[in-house]
Amino acid sequence: MIQRFLPLLLFFSGPALARENASPNFILCMADDLGWGDSGFNGHPKIITPHLDDMAKAGVHLTRFYAGAPVCSPTRGSCLTGRNPFRYGVPTANTGHLRKEEISLPELLSSKGYTSGLFGKWHLGTLSPDFSGKGAGRKAKHNFMTPGMAGFSEWFASEFSLATYDPYDPANGHCAAARKGDMRALFWENGKPLAEPLKGCASKMVMDRALPFISRANEQNTPFFVAIWFHAPHLPVVGHPDYMKAHYQDLPDNQQQYFSCITALDTQMGRLRTHLRKLGIENNTMLCFSSDNGPEGNPGPRGNSQGTAGTFRGRKRSLYEGGLRVPALIEWPGTLQPREVKVPCVSSDYFPTISAIAAVPLAQRPYDGINILPILRGTISQRNQSIGFRFGKDSTLVTDRYKLVHNAGGLSRRRSDNGKVPVRKFELYDLKADPSETQNIATDSPEVTTRMKSDLLAFIKSCKASAEGSDYR
Repeated sequence: MIQRFLPLLLFFSGPALARENASPNFILCMADDLGWGDSGFNGHPKIITPHLDDMAKAGVHLTRFYAGAPVCSPTRGSCLTGRNPFRYGVPTANTGHLRKEEISLPELLSSKGYTSGLFGKWHLGTLSPDFSGKGAGRKAKHNFMTPGMAGFSEWFASEFSLATYDPYDPANGHCAAARKGDMRALFWENGKPLAEPLKGCASKMVMDRALPFISRANEQNTPFFVAIWFHAPHLPVVGHPDYMKAHYQDLPDNQQQYFSCITALDTQMGRLRTHLRKLGIENNTMLCFSSDNGPEGNPGPRGNSQGTAGTFRGRKRSLYEGGLRVPALIEWPGTLQPREVKVPCVSSDYFPTISAIAAVPLAQRPYDGINILPILRGTISQRNQSIGFRFGKDSTLVTDRYKLVHNAGGLSRRRSDNGKVPVRKFELYDLKADPSETQNIATDSPEVTTRMKSDLLAFIKSCKASAEGSDYR
């Protein structure tokens, strides 16, 4: 049944949301290619992340949080729309753009007087109709969609990834244009590329713009929504020299590079948390942190990409847990008590959750996220609604307990009257008993497999209708 995976918004009402300020602030922070195990709070033995670790202790630690896709661009769009990427035209990285017909979080919140800013990696369209750092194949004019066009009143962003340290140094160039010193391939600010290059840590560059925006909104007594989308630890991984020397100099160079840029990101998260407390608005701000997908490298770490998915199977570009399950934290002092949440949540949940908190009704169209505030509060211990994912020809469906994987890339074969014919392979895993997805129980649990197959096919059909524009009519 379609309603199993197209959840209705669960509005949360009552005295629990009665606040002195009826318009709380929202900040969505996101790392790029940070694996589930790439932090102290998720058990990495060497990576130093004291500020995120403290945030995990002070807030809600989501141990089963999923990115909307196993690559970056689609997940970013899911955060802003509450919808699966196959609905709104960004099925993978550097493909398509966020459609103008979509309703973004900045547009939704503008009706309540919010101001919105985006700082960091955009990756949901080109920043100019005449140029893309990806070259002519990116079709800059056709895919022109800036953060400003999506409702952000202020933005400082790059079209896609750039080096984690000294990105303006041609030696660290992330694309041919950057290696030639073309300023258009790096940061743009409110519609224009920077006039002068910047030096140092890319994570700091992003936070240097975000903090003044927050201060101005607070001074003007204006509620704000801010997306802070770091580039670390995505390639090109260039280590932070200070942290390499202070913490990692006895390790192999590629680990020094990778670990230090994560510690640099952590430092900026510390700046942000300190800034909110300095302004006295931490109790009125919902601060979220997650990653956009699993770690780079397949089947394991390679080069300077030394990330880990912990004990989970798969990495970036995989629909197994290691490609989708990511580190995630939410801190809201006075509203959310410290706890560990094991209920499945997904980046598409941000949209309906923020909509419910801000008391803004949703448009009549399919949403793949739900309001997870009751889950974050501990008043609901199960999701009770499945989550669908797609990547290429593969797809998967996740429930509170089970995960069905449709691995179209790994075709099995069986005999028929016409000889060998391809049969798409379905795998079923009990994530509570087997979170590492080692035992395929599809044959042993035929009723579960059949039911989830039906739901998965209905989900795919619904996404296809959305992609063809049915939601906009």
